[in-house]
Amino acid sequence: MKWLPSLFAAEAIPSAMITFVALLMFVQFGVSRGESTLLCALLTLPWVLGTWLRRWQQRGGAVHRALCMTEALMCVLLFALAFSLRLPLLSPYVLFGLLFMLGIFCACHMLLAHTYYERRLSVRQQHYHHTMRLAFWQAFTVLTYGLALLSAGALEVFFHKYHYAMAWSWSTVVYLLAGLYLLLTLWNLWALRKAAPVEGNIETEVADTRRRRAALLCLFFLLLPQALMFHTRVLFLLAPVSEGGLGCSLQWIGLAQGTVGIIAFSLGLGLGHRWERRKKIFSSIKSAPVTLVLSPFVYYAMTLWPPQTLPMLCLATSVAQFTFGLGLNACVPYIRAVSGERYSHIINYIYIPAVALVMLLPMAISGGLAEYLGFRAFFALDAFMAVPALVAGYWGRGPSRPPL
Repeated sequence: MKWLPSLFAAEAIPSAMITFVALLMFVQFGVSRGESTLLCALLTLPWVLGTWLRRWQQRGGAVHRALCMTEALMCVLLFALAFSLRLPLLSPYVLFGLLFMLGIFCACHMLLAHTYYERRLSVRQQHYHHTMRLAFWQAFTVLTYGLALLSAGALEVFFHKYHYAMAWSWSTVVYLLAGLYLLLTLWNLWALRKAAPVEGNIETEVADTRRRRAALLCLFFLLLPQALMFHTRVLFLLAPVSEGGLGCSLQWIGLAQGTVGIIAFSLGLGLGHRWERRKKIFSSIKSAPVTLVLSPFVYYAMTLWPPQTLPMLCLATSVAQFTFGLGLNACVPYIRAVSGERYSHIINYIYIPAVALVMLLPMAISGGLAEYLGFRAFFALDAFMAVPALVAGYWGRGPSRPPL
């Protein structure tokens, strides 16, 4: 499987850039916290429109050619992004535009890679390689998120004599990622082969409109605590102590959130997926969604007792991220009610259109809400949102029947 690592590495790098790194770019380039979370929420629109993109993609030709073309375009956009970061007085809206275009191609690539994976492998092979896919996704997400922040922080020290030290640091990091992505693109151009056509309709029927709307409503409340804190947790780590934050450097955030946190999230996601697949824990046990709402309590505790050392910070973020990844599997019954089994092989559920849709609005308002309330009151409110989340998780489905 020469194409398996490179195909999903090519998926992980731009998605991690948009989902995790973009927020810190906006903040460091002078955008307010409220506007930063709004822009980052809008960057998820390509995944919200995944159903429409899927229909468009199904009308296209050979999947392997579309994949190579999409990767080539994303490579060009990464180089364009790296070049633009060095421009004096760079507008944040130019930065947003480049990232949004990258997000569109990234969402298309995710759907194409999903289709290619299904066509090249049997169902048994797909189950066998799921752990390997998760490992590749985790490794390249850590590379993009964790090492990018560590490198950007170190380069700011290196370029400290320059007037635009921060811009040169981020530009250099993105150039390095673009160079790596170019190598992946060239490799996939050689490694990918024409996929066999799918026989019959591989998608299952989904629920009627009324049940789908009910599933989306339950999914909204179930994910509300996580959506509110998705970006504000990073803002909390970065904000100065005088403003209620922890005042962490990029290196500390890269280690605690981008490396240890992502690994813990992936372990929780993979463990929960295995339990769901073998024992149907999240589909049958009503109390299972409780793991999804624990993260805000960890961050609220951090506002009361701020971690004083890097190991303590890593421990807190890993606990929060592990419970997030584990509890995210509680969304599976609602996703099936909305979309059937068409996204059953997606590695990270947050890129599924229904999940991206219900998280968009809370993510958009979270930064402004945190600025207005302060981080301690914000995370207290976020923790209180566990109540409607648990109600949605408990009453939204029965213990031994299909969701809703």
